[in-house]
Amino acid sequence: MKEKRTLGQVARKIMHFYRERRRMPTYSEMAVLLDTPSKGTPQFWVKRLVAEGILEKDERGFLKPGHSAFALPLLGVVEAGLPAFAEESRRDSLSLAEYLLSRPEASFLLRVSGDSMTEAGIREGDLVVVEKGHRTKPGQIILAEVDGQWTLKFLRRDEAGFYLEAANPLYPAIRPRGELRVGGVVTGLFRKYCL
Repeated sequence: MKEKRTLGQVARKIMHFYRERRRMPTYSEMAVLLDTPSKGTPQFWVKRLVAEGILEKDERGFLKPGHSAFALPLLGVVEAGLPAFAEESRRDSLSLAEYLLSRPEASFLLRVSGDSMTEAGIREGDLVVVEKGHRTKPGQIILAEVDGQWTLKFLRRDEAGFYLEAANPLYPAIRPRGELRVGGVVTGLFRKYCL
């Protein structure tokens, strides 16, 4: 007799497949993952996963991870100053995509190279989330093309016009000799810590 599966167990199997192969499994592959000969079993679980927001269907009807597919439990707030005791309680779940992406269709990632933005908390190797078509204003960190070169800097403006400023005093301000074009605004950052 086969063990009963929970929605969470099925979701983990499907998302593990997705992370390893960068694509969703077919219904036949889901049947193998779930160790079932029945074609109806994957369809049953897909309906439940779609209802829970773990999976979604795109405009063509193909499955893709939903906003809650990569949600992590949000347990509360932790004090970064002096230690404070707090009861651990699960408050909510939070998808990193929902937290960092207001417009996923207009967003992309870039890996940072260099140290010109360290005082803004952006280090070499970080992944920054850039949103295209975002309204741009001075003070924002932007992806900009200046005189044919792409860079990540603060957008600034003075009486002479727009210029780019690093977040490291070792780097001078960049004033465009020709065109300054905005490729997007930095809206988030990922940093992975290795043990």
